[in-house]
Amino acid sequence: MSNLRVQALHVHPVKSVAGIAPDEVAVEPWGLSGDRRWALVDAGGTVITQRQQPRLALAAARPVGAGGIAVSAPGMPELLVEVPGPGPLEPVVLFGKKVETVAAANAAADWFSAYLGVPARLVHLDDPAVRRPVDPQYALPGETVSLADAYPLLITTLASLDALNALIARGDHPQEGPLPMNRFRPNVVVAGAEAWAEDGWRRIAIGDAVFRGVRECGRCIVTTTDQRTAERGREPLKTLAAHRRIGKSLAFGRQLVPVRLGTVRVGDEVHILE
Repeated sequence: MSNLRVQALHVHPVKSVAGIAPDEVAVEPWGLSGDRRWALVDAGGTVITQRQQPRLALAAARPVGAGGIAVSAPGMPELLVEVPGPGPLEPVVLFGKKVETVAAANAAADWFSAYLGVPARLVHLDDPAVRRPVDPQYALPGETVSLADAYPLLITTLASLDALNALIARGDHPQEGPLPMNRFRPNVVVAGAEAWAEDGWRRIAIGDAVFRGVRECGRCIVTTTDQRTAERGREPLKTLAAHRRIGKSLAFGRQLVPVRLGTVRVGDEVHILE
């Protein structure tokens, strides 16, 4: 019996927007079901995230119907958005590379533009099986990803967060800690591991699903954004730079790619296979 268990699961239907914490969720080849299938783009067609618009942290999206979402934000009425029907593909730019998407209804563009105060349109990844390959430097043939930053899933551990918060408490900005896990927007949070153990996980099983551990997750300015207030500080990047530099990455968490599909649940045992 493993001492490692799933403490929480997180699905973010819209990239960079708050999501939901289900008790169970299906694993698809490109990530957890419903995770990051939608994104916002600016007037030039470039994907908008909390990097540019920290107020996205205060917006939320939850699944409704057959792939649709309900979005909400402070001062805004809730809006139901249906999956767009078959239509012209719209190439958008995500980290310098083009991804073909389908635009959502104009009402969604009006809603997000009003909330952010800048032009913004909502797009949907209609077919994640073919639209966006995983970075070929780390992928196996045929592996694809949703509109997540780079890989289908991100796993973190409570012990690593505790260790990071202990380092922050002894650092230059202790008043910014302790940080909650939502700063890191993981898909799977594991309890019972030793701090930083996930760095070495090459193959793991959760429930009836199996995942390949690809590489560490390099962190960005989004982690400095308080997800409750949208205010930014200096942590955890200051502390990660001092203690968790792996190559060019300021590392927290590990990127996963599914190799056997299934369902994962809160409370599932996590088995390290390799």
